[in-house]
Parts: sequence; structure tokens; C-alpha cells
Amino acid sequence: MVEDPKWELAILATVQGFYEKLLEQFVGEEVPVPGGLEDVASQDDDQVPQTLSLMHCWLRLLELAVTPAMLRRAFTVDTDPEIAEAMLRYYTRNQDFSDQHRDKTDLVVTFLYRHPRVPGQWDRRGYGLDGALPLSPFEIALMEILADTEGLSLPDEQVQLLRQFDEWQQEAKSFQDLNALLQSKIIFRVREFKRSLGASFYHPSVLATIAPYNAAFGQIFDQLFRNATSQIKKLADEVKELGGSILGTLDGVDVTVEEVAGLHESELLRADYASALDRFQRISKLRKSLEQRPPMRRIPRGSGTAKARTVRPSLDVAAMRSTVTPQQISTEEVKLRRVEESIRVFVRVANTKFRQFVPMRFFNLVLSPAEAEAYSADYLEEKSVRAAVARAQLRMVAVLARMRTELGELRRAEASPSLWKLHADALLTLLEIERTMTDNAAQLIPAGHPPGTEVEEAALKASLQKLQDCAALAVEALSGKSGEKVAAAGSSQL
Repeated sequence: MVEDPKWELAILATVQGFYEKLLEQFVGEEVPVPGGLEDVASQDDDQVPQTLSLMHCWLRLLELAVTPAMLRRAFTVDTDPEIAEAMLRYYTRNQDFSDQHRDKTDLVVTFLYRHPRVPGQWDRRGYGLDGALPLSPFEIALMEILADTEGLSLPDEQVQLLRQFDEWQQEAKSFQDLNALLQSKIIFRVREFKRSLGASFYHPSVLATIAPYNAAFGQIFDQLFRNATSQIKKLADEVKELGGSILGTLDGVDVTVEEVAGLHESELLRADYASALDRFQRISKLRKSLEQRPPMRRIPRGSGTAKARTVRPSLDVAAMRSTVTPQQISTEEVKLRRVEESIRVFVRVANTKFRQFVPMRFFNLVLSPAEAEAYSADYLEEKSVRAAVARAQLRMVAVLARMRTELGELRRAEASPSLWKLHADALLTLLEIERTMTDNAAQLIPAGHPPGTEVEEAALKASLQKLQDCAALAVEALSGKSGEKVAAAGSSQL
């Protein structure tokens, strides 16, 4: 520790003043200060030891209230470097092994690297104090700032491990989008390495290695994050202009235009990466799902004064079906369960004369008598052929209803490639579910059906045929080969 208690008291007083001012801004009122700490600069020498003890206790309490995210917001280009230097001296002397204390040290030393007192100060080549070991200007500056701090030895093996930061920085430069960066887990890997350094983390050589990496990685991350949010907001604006409110679906939850409009990149980037990581990942996943737009071809608009007719885009359905992911299937299954439950509720409460006509958003869904019976059945939990067939009919009807809905939405979105893509993706997912259901249907009633299952077999085949007919319309719509029957599929009855 320092030999001069008054010098130590001056450092602690700087940290105290900074913390108290930060908390006053956060809570909106003055923070009460313990007696004896109001004016430490004017104290006599014999009062200093007692004041130091009280000051350390008070700062430990303030430490609990000030988070790394608050510190990140507080350090701006206008912050006095002397305050940052005092904070760094305090953190290195009172080092503990908590994530918060290490994160605060990490943040302050990176601030000092990003904001040298003289522009370009850290870019000059280092020199060797002993003629052999080259030191960077920033490491020399840290050694001067921390000269009165109790020295730490740095094991040779950790010196070698520090070279990983060069490799991590090159890896970070290779990422072209936010999703790739987050999927690489580089943030977690670097964080775990910093944690593994223990007390060595506070050594000037370690801090001088970490700060340039943090600054470089921060620039890369910020740019990729802004690119991702910019693209999402652009798409949200298109959706809003067309009167839409749902941008897409993530993990079974709709993402609204309002939610995207409420994204404030600067606020998120000033938050602590650890606490904001969930939102970073959510934004990254949304952008990734929206950027997978299949190639679309359009017939050139005709010349003349008449308004050109919008032509439906087209895609290679067979190829695109193979790109449907398990996550898309899982998300669609959530929607299908909701549709099943909605139809079941309607069928059970509706008049028996009208329960076969289920009102949907754009059309009336017509159920066969067998399908209506299945939706009102109380034997669905049985281990029997009739229960298995009824359960299959429930799902077939739900898939058909979802296809009809998406076909209608697809037709309405012809003028917007972005919206068209969202509904095309949903139809591709439903086609994959339909194919699985078709394969499974043959197993419900074996060939040469058992005696007494003729009715169930006929009902199953009828429902399956309706679903397959609708699937054929979906393929035609997506491939651009559709005619009037496809255009009518979203608004008429089957």
C-alpha cells in the first residue's frame, strides 16, 4: 500500500465524490454522507487513520450500489482522466475476485486507453527499459499510475497466455454479422479467461493487454449491432407503412413493430454486456431470421401511363423446404395448438346446425361431420384407433386452417417482398408439417384395416385429401404457377 496516508485519503476522497455524484443522479436526490467524511481535505494528520478506516467502510457500501452498467454510462468523453486514474488506483489496491469489481476495473482501464491525454499517445512505438523488453506507451503509463501500489508478480505461463488476446482480436475482425459473433461465444470465452487470471488481472501488463482488445472489440461489436438494428428497423418501417403490426416470430412470441421502434441502440450499448446480452441475442436472432430471404423474380413492369400490376414473387419450393429448421417447426406447432384450441371451443359451444362453419379471419373454415365430431369428442385420450384418427383430424384441420390463413396473407403482401417473405416462410414450414402428417397417416390404420375401422379410415382419408389439396395450392402460390384458384384460396371456402 502507499506510504503516505494522506495520498491514499486523497484517492479515496476522489472515488467517494464520484460515486456520490453518480448515485445522486441515479436516485434524484442528495446522498447522505456519514459524519466525519464531509470534508476530509482539511483534517489533521492524527485524524487520517480513523478517517481512512471509515472511508473504506463507506466505499464498500457505495460499491454495492454502483453497478458496472452505471459506471459505463457515467464515463463519457467529458470525464476527467484524473478521476479515472484515481478509480483505477482504488480498484487495483482493493482488488477482490468478484465479477463486478473486475468488470469495473476493466471498464476504467479501457476508458483510459480510449481517451489518452494527448491524441495518438498510445500509437507510438514502445521502448525497453532494460534494452531488451519492449513496453507499449500505455503499459508504461499504467506502471506510472500504479507505481505506489503494492507490486504483483506475473507468472510466466500467464504472460504466454496473454497472447490469446491477439488471436481473439483477429477472430473478432472476421465476423460479418452480429449473429455470427454471438454464436461464436467469444464474449464468454474472454470473460472466463479474465476470471481465471485471479489477482494477476490487476497487473499493469495484463491491463495494458486487455484494454486495447476491449477497445477494438467494442468498435466491432457496436458496428455489427447497429447494422443489425438498422436492418430490422428498416423492415419494421415497411411493415408499418403497409398497415402491419407483426414483424416476425421468435421463440413462439410475436415481435411487434412497436417493440422494434422502442429499440434504442445507444442505450443498449451503454449497458453492461452481461445484463444486456439477452436483448443482443434476441435482436441478432430476429435479424438472422429476416435476412434469410429467398431469391425472388419479378416480371418487369410494363410501360405506359397505366399503373403496373404487381406480380407474385416465386421461389424453388423443393429447395426452400429443405432449409426449414426445427426451431421454425417448433414455433409453428405453438400456433397450431392455439388454432386447435380455438376451433375446439367454437365447435363445443356453437349450435349443432352451424358448428361445421368455423369463422376465421379471412374465410369460413368448413368442417366435415367427422371433423366436427372429432373436435367435440371426449375420447381423445383413449388408446384406440378412433382416438388416434380423431387426434390426427384435429391437427390436419388446424394445419389446413393455418395454410388458408397464410395463403390469404401471401396474396395481400404481393406488393411487399419483406412481408411476402414472412408468410412464405410460414407456408414452407406448414408444408413440411403436412408432409410428416401424410407419412404418419398411413401408420394409423394398417393396410387391410382391422374390422370395424372402415368409418375411421374413410374419415381420415377425406381429411387428408383436403389438406393435400390445400398444400398443392400453397406450392403453386410459392412457385409462381398459381391461377385464380390460388388467389381465391385465402378468401373462399374449401
